[in-house]
Amino acid sequence: MKKIAIATLFALMSFQATQAAGPKLTLCVYDPLGARGDAFGYTKDYVLQFPRFGLTNPVELKAYTNEAIIAEDFKAGQCDGAVMTNLRARQFNRYTGSLDSIGAVPTRAALNLALQALSSKQLAPKMSEGDYEVLGMIPLGTAYIMVGDRKINTLAKAAGKKIAVLDYDKSQAKLVQKVGAQPVSVDLTTISGKFNNHQVDIIAGPAVIFKPFELAKGMTGPNGEVTGAVIRFPLIQITAAMIVRKSKFTNEEANQKIREYVNSQIGTAYKYIDNAEKEIDAKYWMDVPAADKLGYMKLMRESRLDLTKDGTYNPDMMKLLKKVRCKVDPANFECAMPEEQ
Repeated sequence: MKKIAIATLFALMSFQATQAAGPKLTLCVYDPLGARGDAFGYTKDYVLQFPRFGLTNPVELKAYTNEAIIAEDFKAGQCDGAVMTNLRARQFNRYTGSLDSIGAVPTRAALNLALQALSSKQLAPKMSEGDYEVLGMIPLGTAYIMVGDRKINTLAKAAGKKIAVLDYDKSQAKLVQKVGAQPVSVDLTTISGKFNNHQVDIIAGPAVIFKPFELAKGMTGPNGEVTGAVIRFPLIQITAAMIVRKSKFTNEEANQKIREYVNSQIGTAYKYIDNAEKEIDAKYWMDVPAADKLGYMKLMRESRLDLTKDGTYNPDMMKLLKKVRCKVDPANFECAMPEEQ
C-alpha cells in the first residue's frame, strides 16, 4: 500500500513538473558556422539561464547558416523565436531595428547607453510589435568601409565605384546613391565572393567577418602586396536581436528579466569583437583623413533624416539615439539642430 502511494506521489510530481514546464519552444539561431559557431554557443549559454528568470519551457536550439531562410521560417511559425542581425530583424520591430542606423551610434559608449535604455522596464512596451517581442540585443561590432583599392580613401573617390549593399536593407542603397556610386545587391552568402573577385570595389561590415569571409584576398595583389584597406571610421553599429513570438513566450516578467540579463553579458560580445579587430593585420587598417570626417558625418546624418522621413527608420528611436550621442558628446554639431528630437 505504501509502495503504491509513493509511486502515485512520484507520478503526480512528474506530471506537475511537466505541466509547469510548458510546451517545448524552438529558438532558431543564425550563425554562418552553424551549431559550431560563436553565435550559436552564446545563445546556448543564454538559454541555460532562462529557468532562473521564470521561463521553464524546454527550449530547443536550431542552427541556420542562411539568414534569409531563418527570417522566413520565423514568419511561417516554424520557429518560436529567432536570433538574427538587427538589420534583418527590423521587419519584425521597426523601433529596435532602427538601432542599426547610419551614423546614429558612433561610439561604444553611445551603444552602451542605448542598449542599457532598451533593456529597461521603461522601454519594455517598445520591445513589442504585433506578436513579436525583442528579448535582447547583442553587439556584433562596428561596420567599417572595406575597399579593394587603398586609393579610394575619400567620398569623392567613391563616386562611380561599385558598392555592395544588402538586398533587404534599402538604407544602404540610398547612402551609396548619395555619394554617386553604383549599388550592387548582395547577401551574406555572396558578399565575400564578389569582393574577393573584384566584382564590387567597396563593402561594409564588422571586423568579425574579415577572417571567416577571407576578405584579405580582396585586399591583396598578385605578388602579395596590400592593395586594399579597412577604413577605421564607424558607419553603423551592427547588433543581433533575439526576437520571439509573444504568443509562445507569454511570461512578461521573465521576458523582461531575460532582456536585462542579455544586456548584462555584452562584455563577452565586446571581447569577441575586440579579438576580431586585433586579428586584422595592422597593414590592412587605414584612417580617414581628418579633413573628411565632418563630411562623412554630415552625409550620414542627411541619409538618416531621409530614411526616417520615408519610414525606414523609426522616429522615436532616432530621438533616443540623438539624446545618447549628445550625452556622450555635447559638443557634437548636430546637438543644436532641431531634427531628431
